[in-house]
Amino acid sequence: MRRTAVPRQGRAKSRLFSSLAFTTFICSPVLAQTATEEQPPQPTLPVSVQGAKTYTPQDFIRFAPRSALDMLRQVPGFIIQRPDERRGLGESGGNILINGQRTSGKSNDALTELSRIPSRDVTRIEIVDGATLSVPGLTGQVANVVTKVGRRSGQFAWRPEFRARHADPTLLRGEASVSGVLGPFGYSLGLRNEAFRGGGAGPTLIFGPSGDLRDTRQEASKVNGDRPKLSGSFKYDGPGSSTGNLNLSYSRFFFDNREVSERSGPGQVDRIRRVHTSEDDYSYELGGDYELALGSGRLKLIGLHQFEHSPFDTIAVTSFADDSPRTGSRFTRTADEKETIGRAEYRWNMAGADWQLSAEGALNGLDNVSGLFTLLPNGDFREITLPGGTATVNEDRAEARLTYGRPLSSTLSLQVSIGGEYSKLSLEGAGGSSRTFRRPKGFVSTAWKASPRLDLNAKLERKVGQLNFLDFLASENLSNENRNAGNPDLVPPQSWELDLSGTRNLGSYGSTTLRLFGRLFSDVVDQIPIGETGESLGNLDRATVYGMESKSTFLLEPLGWSGAKIDARVQLQNSRVKDPLTGEIRRISSSPLRNVELSLRHDVPGTAWAWGSNLTHAQQAMNFRLSETSIAREGPVLGNLFVEHKNVLGLTVRGTLGNVYQGVNTLERVVYAGRRTGPIAFTEQRRREIGPIFGLSVSGSL
Repeated sequence: MRRTAVPRQGRAKSRLFSSLAFTTFICSPVLAQTATEEQPPQPTLPVSVQGAKTYTPQDFIRFAPRSALDMLRQVPGFIIQRPDERRGLGESGGNILINGQRTSGKSNDALTELSRIPSRDVTRIEIVDGATLSVPGLTGQVANVVTKVGRRSGQFAWRPEFRARHADPTLLRGEASVSGVLGPFGYSLGLRNEAFRGGGAGPTLIFGPSGDLRDTRQEASKVNGDRPKLSGSFKYDGPGSSTGNLNLSYSRFFFDNREVSERSGPGQVDRIRRVHTSEDDYSYELGGDYELALGSGRLKLIGLHQFEHSPFDTIAVTSFADDSPRTGSRFTRTADEKETIGRAEYRWNMAGADWQLSAEGALNGLDNVSGLFTLLPNGDFREITLPGGTATVNEDRAEARLTYGRPLSSTLSLQVSIGGEYSKLSLEGAGGSSRTFRRPKGFVSTAWKASPRLDLNAKLERKVGQLNFLDFLASENLSNENRNAGNPDLVPPQSWELDLSGTRNLGSYGSTTLRLFGRLFSDVVDQIPIGETGESLGNLDRATVYGMESKSTFLLEPLGWSGAKIDARVQLQNSRVKDPLTGEIRRISSSPLRNVELSLRHDVPGTAWAWGSNLTHAQQAMNFRLSETSIAREGPVLGNLFVEHKNVLGLTVRGTLGNVYQGVNTLERVVYAGRRTGPIAFTEQRRREIGPIFGLSVSGSL
């Protein structure tokens, strides 16, 4: 298949070149220095934030942490919020700062950087109310990890996994990193492979509308994947108080999923259906920032460019026992996605308040070619029409914000941000269109130190969501035999979001955090009708989401069990939306309903041994298509047991027995003869066992 020329391609290349030049310019001070091997003078560490709960390395000795991330995971009651798929760089991502600063990368986020910082280079970890900081957009508990510059050091971890049945061994999962200094430069380099091997096997039963058994299937699936990633962060201590950062990463993604289904039923020919899905991606990211004193404040310039090339291929073929000709289909998709961002932030102090003015511009794009094929009797595949499968999507976006923050009293702080966004969405091919949007954005947040042991936070925010550009285009799911039509009219969702949170220090018993949240969405993305028989992802007028999240750490030493603790995390959520087909009120398709995580860890006093267990239970809402409903579950409870020794020739070695509660994968699906308002065609019940999982972890320092 050959790509069609796109009229705006030349302009897109010009804009990309300009943005890359801008990124190179702002990072040039980092690249222009000559490095030496000598240890630089230690910079002044950030002053401890007033009112912060501070943890020192001494607090984590019993866990024998290898990295700053290992330490952060043991902070009592702290909830690590992973950055969402952010629309540009925005005001913040997640709730983690490093030396009082946000990271300016996306794939190279704060968690990635913390995993490469040796624990011996951590001075302290501060847990503080986000609204009390001079970093816009933060609320609730925020972790500020304060580090020092160390000489060259490294760490590694190897985490193989073996399953008793249905899956290949995972041998190449692990990571290694090295960090240090060269003259005025600090650096950290990391290589990680997030490998996974999985699978399951079991029966699938197909029933008719009256409950009669129509088809019996014995199915087995095997999934193999590798995600190797090479990344690096480089820091520059410039003249005066200026600083610079450069983040680079390159990653691959190899995915292979094979499913075999042996089928038989009354009045049917025995047959075998094989589905093979593969993907072979590569992506890279280049990002940097440079900050310097300017006038009475500080100016920070940020640039970032991402690119991902994703070829995807699914083949489904059915063979018959009576030697009838095989039948089958093939769906291919090759997507090139890119994002280029330039951002400037200027912050200053005036009239006892912290101010920040920010401006950001972004160019996002998708160039996609999809194909649908049918199997011929001679074994070849012939391409058939797939309307709306091939197109180019571009978005030009700009936003500006003014943020104001100040203490209202010794125990109460306020942050206010106002701004707006302009975006232009254009689709070329697949019924193309061009639209422009202007949307307000901003938030108000407060932090109140209600007592020495109780912190309360509130935040009200107006947000604009992130679209997946592939949702504009037609696609095929050959495994479930359904299709999404293209939808050129898709727009980003908008929402009013309210968060209320409180953290209670329980003293020697630990800590607990509770967050309540509510969301009012407009243009929420869900499945909608397209024409008389088609369907696709589209926008519904209104939706409501509400729920709670809690994270608690209970230390058991006051109860007489020295070295033991329990961590508990509970998330409950519900949603309401009007079904576009029936008009009934239901939940948003596949939205989370609940997630429970409980873990026990006992570090045996006076020894290097630790042991423990954890369990998880998760459930999501039913998935609603226009012609079917389905719900997938894993469990109902998943859990493991582990034993760990923290000094085996200087290494930390852990053995894990997984899936001790014998969790399984299940799917229940109801397929209708036409729309969901019509009669049922058949129901599907699938159950696949996972089996026991054996894991090993070996980690150490270089």
